[in-house]
Amino acid sequence: MKIGLISDTHGYIHPRLFHYLSDCDEVWHAGDIGSEEVLKEITAFKTLRAVYGNIDGQKIRKQLNEDLYFTVEQVKVCMTHIGGYPGKYDKRAFLFVKAHQPQIFICGHSHILKVQYDNPNQWLFLNPGAAGNYGWHKMITLLKFEIEAERIFNMQAVELDQRGVYVAD
Repeated sequence: MKIGLISDTHGYIHPRLFHYLSDCDEVWHAGDIGSEEVLKEITAFKTLRAVYGNIDGQKIRKQLNEDLYFTVEQVKVCMTHIGGYPGKYDKRAFLFVKAHQPQIFICGHSHILKVQYDNPNQWLFLNPGAAGNYGWHKMITLLKFEIEAERIFNMQAVELDQRGVYVAD
């Protein structure tokens, strides 16, 4: 299964986002979607697994959960928006993830793309950075990877554009 992982769209869909995600079976969104329109567009495009973020309003919060725990193939996944990072996890998120012992822990919020294996906790930590145009990040980013049985492979970090700049192909 091919996965496209995004976060922090903040109500914006980059003109090439769907092009880069077109070969994915599912899109996962780690919160701060920003608008119902973005949620609808992504849901119409691909199967979506998503959590709400701190900027998402009540309409989005009624449709999504703060935390998700699910299994794809044979890989257990936990996703939340505010999770911190290895060595400095958010306390609430860490308790959620520790209770489930996933192979992958996903969060957003920081706008910093990070892929790191957390040895003490034995999980792969993923933060796709920010796919939106709002925030202090310099590049619009996302992650793509594949899952087959227990394997997580073909991890790719994609830089779409500088924030605030659209360069046509």
